[in-house]
Amino acid sequence: MNEKKQLIEYVIQDIVEMLSKDQHIEYDDAMNLFYESEVFDKLQDVETGLYRESSAYIYDLYKDELNFGRMVQAEI
Repeated sequence: MNEKKQLIEYVIQDIVEMLSKDQHIEYDDAMNLFYESEVFDKLQDVETGLYRESSAYIYDLYKDELNFGRMVQAEI
């Protein structure tokens, strides 16, 4: 496994764990929810560079997707 894919796997694990704790749901259920998200798709695409962001930042993007129905990135 290359370094980028390994980083992505670590971020996914972090986010699923955060989601499981925040929503008080089983880890497998949290994994299924996250895997169906736009954020997950973008994270898997190394061209987006999203994997270089912190797990907390990516989790916030995921929460925005849940709340607004799409990813919302703040303007810098």
